[in-house]
Amino acid sequence: MAAEQQSQERSESAPPCAMVIFGASGDLTKRLLVPALYNLKRTGLLPEQFYLLGVDRMERDVEEFRKDLAGAVDSFARNRSTESGQLDSVAWDGLAGAIDYLAADFGDAKTFEIIAERLERAAREHGTEGNALFYLAVADRFFAPLVGKLGEAGLTREGDDGKGWRRVIIEKPFGHDYASAHALNSSILETLDETQIYRIDHYLGKETVQNIMVFRFANGIFEPLWNRDHIDHIQITVAETVGVEQRGGFYDRAGALRDMVPNHLFQLLSMTAMEPPNNFSADAVRTEKVKALGAAHLADGGDPRLSGVRGQYAAGAAAGRSYRAYREEPNVAPTSTTETFVAMKLNIDNWRWAGMPFYLRTGKALKRRASEIVVQFKRAPFSLFRDTPVDRMTANRLTLQIQPEEGIAMEFGAKIPGPRVSLGRVSMNFQYKDYFEVAPSTGYETLVYDCMIGDATLFQRADSVEAGWSVVQPLIDLWTAEPNFNLQTYEAGSAGPQNADELLARDGRVWRTLV
Repeated sequence: MAAEQQSQERSESAPPCAMVIFGASGDLTKRLLVPALYNLKRTGLLPEQFYLLGVDRMERDVEEFRKDLAGAVDSFARNRSTESGQLDSVAWDGLAGAIDYLAADFGDAKTFEIIAERLERAAREHGTEGNALFYLAVADRFFAPLVGKLGEAGLTREGDDGKGWRRVIIEKPFGHDYASAHALNSSILETLDETQIYRIDHYLGKETVQNIMVFRFANGIFEPLWNRDHIDHIQITVAETVGVEQRGGFYDRAGALRDMVPNHLFQLLSMTAMEPPNNFSADAVRTEKVKALGAAHLADGGDPRLSGVRGQYAAGAAAGRSYRAYREEPNVAPTSTTETFVAMKLNIDNWRWAGMPFYLRTGKALKRRASEIVVQFKRAPFSLFRDTPVDRMTANRLTLQIQPEEGIAMEFGAKIPGPRVSLGRVSMNFQYKDYFEVAPSTGYETLVYDCMIGDATLFQRADSVEAGWSVVQPLIDLWTAEPNFNLQTYEAGSAGPQNADELLARDGRVWRTLV
């Protein structure tokens, strides 16, 4: 039944189109994008009339490019795809036949003339009908120049009859503070209409993240309780066990806050805190998400000295693995003050959430990998149990688990068997894999497919991006002015720095243990 329902929901393939990937020789293309296209091909969601053009500086021919991608997809199939662990050769051959490659300079106007010629040929030979999706899998410094070049070459112009659509997917980071995000939005909006821009966050490709809205708005037992009257606080955690590894050059300029908070964590925050939209159209959903972010601000009077903490991992060991200190990682400055962990306390000033805190944390080299949203409900009155051995009530806790296993858990109190009234904590766990046929994915399948069909629900609008940056800008300003302020080290393989625990302890609360 589960598999049948899934096929009924998404039985139609995307419309004919071409896809141009700038940065086609990069890790993102090989590990995530092309395996995602392969999965869409396997499940019948990729159009038969499809053409893929990879563009990069690396000199090689199309056969070499296809061979490189075939190896990546084969590795994906063996490790994560089908039950048999075998590449679906029919699906791959069908995709490989549509793959093309162009070795070119992104700054050369001639490059875009060639791309235009290839797209015209694709319309004739592959039946793409002039529809084109441009994916910017490149460093963020190329975003604005590439969009400008596409516009100058006429590649972003759409047909007056509604055919020949042109869309651009832009990866993160979308800016590095409020000012740069605003400038980038202004720049690309000189060439593109907002409806053509798809600012991607692969976290929103996770089934559990998408299920937050369904869970809240389709179940009558939860939405009436989803407010400050019944909820004590909400925690959002994105914890990673890996260090910065080979990303030291990028990470030392960005840090945990810029890398994770305005995008990943705020997407989870906005979906958790948003009001019910009028309908599930893209604009209706995104408008409510922006309203939630627009009402969010640092707690404790907005004082970044009180409402935000950070840390940097030192050497340590966990789960049989040794970690070197962050400052000893490749391409990291030996005196770096870049944070690898950040936690903050936010308030959302609207009728639903006024006065109720949201706690967010994210970090690298932690003891467990976990992405989750924890909703801690208020305790029931104690008066009924005054003359019993019960000395403390159990708080109900709802956990939406996103990684590594996707599911939902509900914790509540129950009487321990025996003659005395004694309470114990029990948990009901729902795992997606136990109830539905969950196909292994890269997390990009839904997002690429949605862009092809023109559904922007899971993509950020300009106002959403800027609203997120405005929330954290006070922390950026403080830590820029005082690089060592409140920067604590924590042992790699631990749960993070002590100041993160103190952030909640001031309010008489504790983080959910990383398990």
